[in-house]
Amino acid sequence: MAGGWAKDGAVSEQIEASISDELARLKSRPALQGESLTHCADCEEEIPVARQRAIPGVKLCIECQQERDGTLKARGGINRRGSKDSQLK
Repeated sequence: MAGGWAKDGAVSEQIEASISDELARLKSRPALQGESLTHCADCEEEIPVARQRAIPGVKLCIECQQERDGTLKARGGINRRGSKDSQLK
């Protein structure tokens, strides 16, 4: 595929770099620590003992955690690698 001034494989390198950046971001997040709560920090419902044992330091019940995981968080929005797509907007 013709890539203009880009060298062969530049798209693959960009995808791999984006994946590496995201993995590094996820690994840098602080792990849950401390003692698990017995009741959810959001809704005050009891957190099952099995969940407390499975995830040390858990603070939310399953429903509240799923709700938080489902919310979209905007990040960056800037293509740092300067692809042509980012310049077309």
